[in-house]
Amino acid sequence: MPAVRGDGMRGLAVFISDIRNCKSKEAEIKRINKELANIRSKFKGDKTLDGYQKKKYVCKLLFIFLLGHDIDFGHMEAVNLLSSNKYSEKQIGYLFISVLVNTNSDLIKLIIQSIKNDLQSRNPIHVNLALQCIANIGSKDMAEAFGTEIPKLLVSGDTMDVVKQSAALCLLRLFRKSPEIIPGGEWTSRIIHLLNDPHMGVVTAATSLIDALVKKNPEEYKGCVTLAVARLSRIVTASYTDLQDYTYYFVPAPWLSVKLLRLLQNYTPPSEEPGVRGRLSECLETIFNKAQEPPKSKKVQHSNAKNAVLFEAISLIIHNDSEPNLLVRACNQLGQFLSNRETNLRYLALESMCHLATSEFSHEAVKKHQEVVILSMKMEKDVSVRQQAVDLLYAMCDKTNAEEIVQEMLAYLETADYSIREEMVLKVAILSEKYATDFTWYVDVILNLIRIAGDYVSEEVWYRVIQIVINREEVQGYAAKTVFEALQAPTCHENMVKVGGYILGEFGNLIAGDTRSSPQVQFELLHSKYHLCSAATRALLLSTYIKLVNLFPEIKNRVQEVFRADSNLRSADVELQQRASEYLQLSIVASSDVLATVLEEMPAFPERESSILAVLKKKKPGRIPDEVRESKSPLPNITPAPIINNIANTNSSSADLLGLSTPPGTNANATGNGLFDVLGDLYTTPKISPTTVQQNNIKKFLFKNNGVLFENDLIQIGVKSEFRQNLGRIGLFYGNKTQSPIQNVHPELHWNDLHKLNVQMKPMEPVLEAGAQIQQMLTAECIEDFHDTASMSVSFVYNGVPQKISMKLPLTLNKFFEPTEMNGESFFARWKNLGGEQQRAQKIFKAQGSIDLAAARTKLSGFGMQLLDGIDPNPDNFVCAGIVHTRMQQVGCLMRLEPNKQAQMFRLTVRSSKETVSQEICDLLADQF
Repeated sequence: MPAVRGDGMRGLAVFISDIRNCKSKEAEIKRINKELANIRSKFKGDKTLDGYQKKKYVCKLLFIFLLGHDIDFGHMEAVNLLSSNKYSEKQIGYLFISVLVNTNSDLIKLIIQSIKNDLQSRNPIHVNLALQCIANIGSKDMAEAFGTEIPKLLVSGDTMDVVKQSAALCLLRLFRKSPEIIPGGEWTSRIIHLLNDPHMGVVTAATSLIDALVKKNPEEYKGCVTLAVARLSRIVTASYTDLQDYTYYFVPAPWLSVKLLRLLQNYTPPSEEPGVRGRLSECLETIFNKAQEPPKSKKVQHSNAKNAVLFEAISLIIHNDSEPNLLVRACNQLGQFLSNRETNLRYLALESMCHLATSEFSHEAVKKHQEVVILSMKMEKDVSVRQQAVDLLYAMCDKTNAEEIVQEMLAYLETADYSIREEMVLKVAILSEKYATDFTWYVDVILNLIRIAGDYVSEEVWYRVIQIVINREEVQGYAAKTVFEALQAPTCHENMVKVGGYILGEFGNLIAGDTRSSPQVQFELLHSKYHLCSAATRALLLSTYIKLVNLFPEIKNRVQEVFRADSNLRSADVELQQRASEYLQLSIVASSDVLATVLEEMPAFPERESSILAVLKKKKPGRIPDEVRESKSPLPNITPAPIINNIANTNSSSADLLGLSTPPGTNANATGNGLFDVLGDLYTTPKISPTTVQQNNIKKFLFKNNGVLFENDLIQIGVKSEFRQNLGRIGLFYGNKTQSPIQNVHPELHWNDLHKLNVQMKPMEPVLEAGAQIQQMLTAECIEDFHDTASMSVSFVYNGVPQKISMKLPLTLNKFFEPTEMNGESFFARWKNLGGEQQRAQKIFKAQGSIDLAAARTKLSGFGMQLLDGIDPNPDNFVCAGIVHTRMQQVGCLMRLEPNKQAQMFRLTVRSSKETVSQEICDLLADQF
């Protein structure tokens, strides 16, 4: 404890010395008890204690508390110290209260009154002590008591700078505890204008506060963007002598710069204000230029500060995703860090490049560093850096480099750390399927994967290869031959046996013509692995054997011997016993025709999205980069690519005119490699009627944000949308499918709930050239929960004939959900609390087809709520939790979907704190399964 005044507190120093000199725990407790008795007698018996003595004894109590002992007296004496005019006594009083006083204490009213007195003091030190105490306690009582006084202190022109700093940070602490404390209206502008304060400390504290406020209500605080850019510009263009008091190792105000750059990441690029956008670009350019300058100091603090600003600037550029030059320059700068001797810098560079790889502007620039990244994966000493290199290779992979990257990852997998093998297996499986131009290559990769890292190959991986082989006739013979060769290895992983058993059971006849892979050889090869496998794999092999009997009657007797073996017919495993018994009788009793009917070849699986990606995202939430995305804002003076070129140059598994995601199975003309022709024949003359009014099926967008909103012979309208809390941004893409221009394109919004849903539409070009596409942006704000979504009509003229389209926009209440994690205890406690008639909605409806739990799960995952696993006692039931964000309030919502497979029915129950929300969510989900 440092001396507070010249003579110090001798009694406290002696007590601490005695404690340190104790030889045992018992001696320490004895000394503490003696001191506590002495302090208690002084507080009770001596009414003449002065402030110094009270301070000394309170300090001793604090020290005893810090040693881990409970303190149940002395609180009143500490409160009395608050009224002292001496700084040292007031400081100890506030310290004791901050640490030991419970928010439910009876003394809280006295404490609040003392704090109010100090807030009104003319002494800034006393005001600061009071603000620090409020922030340390940070309770709702404090927020209610000082919710009006602290904002006044913050924006008052008479408040000293040092007090403003403390007030901003105190307000931030209370805001996190009680968001409603911040007043709106004129206060918004006054808080934002703190960014213009001449005192840098005030600006730094205010930026932290405004950043938190923006995350809660971005639209209200949108005015901070201009001021933040202006302030940032003044900092980055200043020399280190201009801001001498706030320069850290020759870097002007690095922490304020980082905070401002982080604040700007809450908004899209300021496209409405070209001046602001240009000034921000200049700031970012200047930061890059300074990064290239020779260091002004060899101290690590200098490079750390400079790099902190640089990385935050790169994060802002990635967030905006609208300036190709800056994105490429950021990539080049990060590429230099990949060879830096600092491990942390290499890690951060790889992490940032993962995000850059998902931008259409910088993807190619990232690919130039492929060799260095591969070396990082193989040679780095730190496993976290190797992990990040794997993530970057996964993100930069496309059809041009897929084979090379997959081969490098396979080669590294043999020596990779055990901690990252499972994730690498999933990534290799995803990439090999996604970019397979020849599925024989895909089969080779997956079988290699099983050979190298069989223990880490999940069921989803080998399930998927089976689905693909069964659905693609051209690869079935090759798969049978390859898996047959793989099974001949002396040691063979059990997953290889599963794949081999399934494929040879279905397509063994395709290679049976070769004497080296005759039916007898195939059977004996599989059966040689039988005794080494688990019960589940043995059950699969028994099914394979009966399929081989159907394909090759000549081996029936040998197979029947296996079925009759005691290890099967009298197996302790019920499944094995039943299969062996039933298959044996089937092979004896059934005629060849019956056998062929019962054991016919598996039909093709329905085309569906691979489940491996979902597994990967679940294992590494937030770490899996997205697909290469389009820019977040349209670029000036760039003509959209013609439609024909778009199609010709696209090889994505979900490619279409707009780069939108089209779910498998929605187009009858889907080709074998997963491409979908959403345009039809571009050279067919469309049939034109004078006026067409059509409605789209908006409910298909309940579970996704991207897709084709409307399409006919003339025009295709696609949508890509993103939502955060109560705000949404929708991009509409108009594609001309004809060879003539479409004139006078005029979209118009129609909706009734103006006071519940605010939708703004930006203007667009009236002419849509032949084979071209144009983009239009819409913004949406959910003010209150709403029922009817917005509609839009698009009128245009084609070949002199007026046309009009009417359609619903994909703006339903579930788009404003925030997923919420809950454990089982919390879920059912909340479920019980929301049991009132006005809080729940329920519907029972018939399933649309046979109940598919996997499909229902996929839909609910895209609905916006958090799908909670392991919560419901019935594993077939689905439970979800989420919060609907509106400007007026946040509404917690719980959902339970109970399938009844026997009756082919669903029961859907939704509970929330607001009746209309429960009913609307129930209406949206009903009849969707």
